[in-house]
Amino acid sequence: MLFNSYIFIFLFLPICIIGYFLLNKTKKYQVGHVFLLGMSLWFYGYFNPKYLLIIISSVCVNYLFYLLMKKKQGEVLGDIRPETDNNGKAADARIIRLKSCKPIMIIAVALNLGLIIYYKYMDFFIENINAIANTNWNLLHIALPLGISFFTFQQISFIVDTYRGEVPDYDFLTYACYVAFFPQLVAGPIVTHDEMIPQLTDESKKRINWDNMAKGIYIFAMGLAKKILIADVLGGAVNWGYANVPDLKATNAIIIVFAYSMQLYFDFSGYCDMAMGLGKMLNIDLPLNFDSPYKSFKITEFWTRWHKTLNRFFTRYVYIPLGGNRRGNLRTYLNLLIVFLLSGFWHGAAWTFVIWSVLNGLFCIVTRMFQKTFDNMHPALNWILTQGFYAMSLIFFRAEKISDAIDVIKQILYVDFTNIDVQILYACQTPILKFLLDGTAITHSLPFIYVGIYFLLAFFIIIGTSNSYERMLAFKPTAKSLIWTALLLVLSIFSFSGISTFLYFNF
Repeated sequence: MLFNSYIFIFLFLPICIIGYFLLNKTKKYQVGHVFLLGMSLWFYGYFNPKYLLIIISSVCVNYLFYLLMKKKQGEVLGDIRPETDNNGKAADARIIRLKSCKPIMIIAVALNLGLIIYYKYMDFFIENINAIANTNWNLLHIALPLGISFFTFQQISFIVDTYRGEVPDYDFLTYACYVAFFPQLVAGPIVTHDEMIPQLTDESKKRINWDNMAKGIYIFAMGLAKKILIADVLGGAVNWGYANVPDLKATNAIIIVFAYSMQLYFDFSGYCDMAMGLGKMLNIDLPLNFDSPYKSFKITEFWTRWHKTLNRFFTRYVYIPLGGNRRGNLRTYLNLLIVFLLSGFWHGAAWTFVIWSVLNGLFCIVTRMFQKTFDNMHPALNWILTQGFYAMSLIFFRAEKISDAIDVIKQILYVDFTNIDVQILYACQTPILKFLLDGTAITHSLPFIYVGIYFLLAFFIIIGTSNSYERMLAFKPTAKSLIWTALLLVLSIFSFSGISTFLYFNF
């Protein structure tokens, strides 16, 4: 089910909110959790009920591994209390505990990774084996289940934290709600157990909080507007451009490159806003996942702001275990490159994603190697280099094939400037702008004004305004905020057209 759909806004969401808080009034909070879990599974299985078996099996199997490790830890520790022991027994107990649970943890993580590999990468491996070994194995054509990368990584973090002895006792129902919580289920954020489960069990959060409700609706409306009114509009131009690469010429190639960077920004930012807003309506604070990355002056800063929870996952469970930056510069650079490679593969089973990730990894390494040089640059030049590089790297991220990406770059380098193609103009001629501008002198003399408006609007929102999280923190339920929220909701809902999935659903 999509956040940007009539069934979600007018049926699913009201039923979920009303039902959840009404059931919690009975003080039988387990019933509320059953209801929330049921609604989350309905949300996930709406498009393809067959995939419910995948997520339900994944939750059950991971919880069993959690129970096995907790049992093993209990058997090993006995009466030793690590937090109170001062004679070295705590450290010894921890080592014994880790060794006893390590085989269970390895099997659990391997099964989780195996699930992703089968559904996401099996055809990719077969294609490459066929190409290298000149074999003719048939592709499996496996459809990618929504959100499998997100809920699997979330459970891997839970398993590893359990192995480390950092997870307390949780009942199955609470754990299942934590994994399947619908606002973050299919595109993040990747939430850790200590961020969310205590909120699910907090009795003070079981009653409706009108301040949270107002904030949640406000940030949800902003996210919906980002997706519908900006990302989807720019996406129309981008889709045409990448479907007609040979006909682009330099002007249109440059436009679609930067249009895609803005589309991806507003699409993912919009999802993160909506997820955070939905959580807020249910009194659940989800972590900030998107922190104005296009305001970053360096690529290293950029990657601390874009998809923060994925970056956190790779830092905690890959970069630091590899040694982080503790083993010299060369090892640090290698560890960074490994993390970027894994991030590229995480985004998709294609060499285009690998190239995109390697380019960003290498630029991060260069930035660290010549840190003084970059520090001495004017901030404006640093910003242009960072954002220009990232937008260009996204050519590989968006292109279906490496050859298509190279062709787009060639079109730009040919410097053959022409008029903006009519298809890009049509994409930006939305009903709202046509109502306001159609027939006026400005549209006759400057037909490209629609494209200009969208680029200026997007750029202003990205650079010149506070992000949604900052706005939510400063939010006050005034008449002005009520009118603004209602306007965004009405304009967005009336602009729904067909199915417009989020870009990160593909990852």
